[in-house]
Amino acid sequence: MTTATYDARLPANAGWLTRAEAWLDQRGKGAWIAAMVLGFIFFWPVGLALLAYMIWSNRMFSKSCRSTRHARHHAAWSAMKPSGNSAFDTYKADTLRRLEEEQDAFEAFLKRLREAKDKAEFDQFMDDRSRKAQEMRAEADA
Repeated sequence: MTTATYDARLPANAGWLTRAEAWLDQRGKGAWIAAMVLGFIFFWPVGLALLAYMIWSNRMFSKSCRSTRHARHHAAWSAMKPSGNSAFDTYKADTLRRLEEEQDAFEAFLKRLREAKDKAEFDQFMDDRSRKAQEMRAEADA
């Protein structure tokens, strides 16, 4: 059985962990649980690692093993593949570059916004502190 037989959507250069994950996903939640139990039987850290991964990736509690995170990763990988049409690939590259620039600008804006909020909170803290210190001095003098 070749890798492409059980998940044709995997990239050609997928590692053995990605292929194993896809293989277990195709067989369902029972396969994940069986792998975890076998991991506990043969070497408990492997079972514990599988349990943690199943909880972290929502495989433990979701109805299906196919996670949306995996689908997003696959979509992101597919977006970077060349289509064979040079005009479209140029347009796609320009659009992706523009979107990355917009994302960078937005992240910079959010950083400035957080810094301004932090500064305002710190200034308010310092004002409250000095006001309380003045009240304490006034009480002590009286």
